Amino acid sequence: MNYQAHSSAIVDSGAQIGNDTRIWHFTHVCGGAQIGEKCSLGQNVFIGNDVRVGNNVKIQNNVSVYDAVYLEDDVFCGPSMVFTNVFNPRSHVIRKHEYRKTLVKRGVTIGANATVVCGVTIGQYAFIGAGSVVNKDVKPYAMMVGVPARQIAWMCQCGVKLDVQEREISVCSECDARYKLENDGIVGV
Repeated sequence: MNYQAHSSAIVDSGAQIGNDTRIWHFTHVCGGAQIGEKCSLGQNVFIGNDVRVGNNVKIQNNVSVYDAVYLEDDVFCGPSMVFTNVFNPRSHVIRKHEYRKTLVKRGVTIGANATVVCGVTIGQYAFIGAGSVVNKDVKPYAMMVGVPARQIAWMCQCGVKLDVQEREISVCSECDARYKLENDGIVGV
């Protein structure tokens, strides 16, 4: 075992957990889960069977990552944020065959108490503000806030809001990365 798990954590047989991952108090990792290296699973986290977690992912306290949710490398899931996997749940109707895949691309930050409705893809390095409800796909580097979430800005890979102007190169004030608008999105240059 090359990962650390608190004595109160439950890691089911068959779970694949990468080196240097830390699993905190009262967390449950199901047997089919795949978790990368150098991850941190906070207190009271649940990881389902059909879940893939990349390397260096931080899942803060009280987050449940249900089946059909896939997190790429360097994702940050803030405290008590929510993923869903059934679009129209009913207690008396079994809909496990209707799970909708949710893909969170590399470097995304999801703020505390945000909700990600199943079936969406969140583009790389997007930033989802605390308390937002994501119910449609999110462009790479987009900053999203509100209920439902709407784009209000662009974010640098380092996490700083960009001042993006049409037909101009935008330079991050923090790390000097350069971006330009292209096809209704931004790309690094």
